[in-house]
Amino acid sequence: MDTVVPKKEQKKEISSAEWQIMRIVWTLNHVTSTEIINLMQQKQSWSDSTIKTLITRLTKKEFLSRKKEGGRYIYSATVSEQDTMDEYAKSLFNDFCAHKTGSVLNELIDSLEISRNDIITLQKTLDEKVKTAPEKVNCDCLPNGCDHMC
Repeated sequence: MDTVVPKKEQKKEISSAEWQIMRIVWTLNHVTSTEIINLMQQKQSWSDSTIKTLITRLTKKEFLSRKKEGGRYIYSATVSEQDTMDEYAKSLFNDFCAHKTGSVLNELIDSLEISRNDIITLQKTLDEKVKTAPEKVNCDCLPNGCDHMC
């Protein structure tokens, strides 16, 4: 008898447009499609059908759940906002050259509006990180590295 090995769960991708929908749902916790449509149309010039399509995709991808309440559907997130953002950022940085991660982070920090408290937290994190950080991070673009090119 053959043994069936379950497929590794595929990481579900989320588009930029879907992020916009998720941000509304994460902020409001429980929301109807009409509320999502009204709020999105204040931010974007998208049609009702475009927004409904995005909601349907997010439900199929299991980022959103829906339950029927009094003739209408109420949507809620099935994933944590912070966990989803962290996973997305890590995935994005995994695609970058490891040797250049620091410069990309520095550019992000320089270009983003960050609260004073977040800056203090970042400084504390960096103070701890510097204690165990390597002198140099090796390039991982090629199987044997490419330090001479980076």
